[in-house]
Amino acid sequence: MLGRGIALLSGALLLSGCMTAKVGTDYAAISQKIGPPKPGLSRVVVLQQKRDGLSMALCACDVKLDGSPIGKVLVGSYAYADVPAGPHQVTATEVLFPGETKRDFTTAPGRTYFFLLKSSARHDAVTGTTIVAGLAGAVVASVVTSGSDNTGPADLIPLDESTARTTLAELQLAD
Repeated sequence: MLGRGIALLSGALLLSGCMTAKVGTDYAAISQKIGPPKPGLSRVVVLQQKRDGLSMALCACDVKLDGSPIGKVLVGSYAYADVPAGPHQVTATEVLFPGETKRDFTTAPGRTYFFLLKSSARHDAVTGTTIVAGLAGAVVASVVTSGSDNTGPADLIPLDESTARTTLAELQLAD
């Protein structure tokens, strides 16, 4: 009886070690596991920082690279893809938000490019007005801000590698 109890307890302890949330999905573990981009390819990583406190300046963006989805980047997450070196376009959209964020860039083989996704000024204006004035406010804010430089929900800001890796250390891979 005691032997069976010890075996059950040991099994429970072993299994509980496997139940931690998304173990191994931090960028350092993933990049170590998959290694650098293959010859002729470059890696593109889009991330959104964690927020401290209550902030409405966040978005849940569906990110595409050259028209192919790479993931839904939420607060505290990232998505990545390996692509052939050359010209590319990353886009971000959000459900029920009018507009699309686009960023064109060119990659070199073997390099990794990092983009910080932040909610755009237009996104913050439309969201704030929607909270205060409801759907009518959302329509009015969408029309008023339609002439913005960035009509999409996010800004895609290039990051240097050291800043990106520091930020990525506390993020999780997007679903």
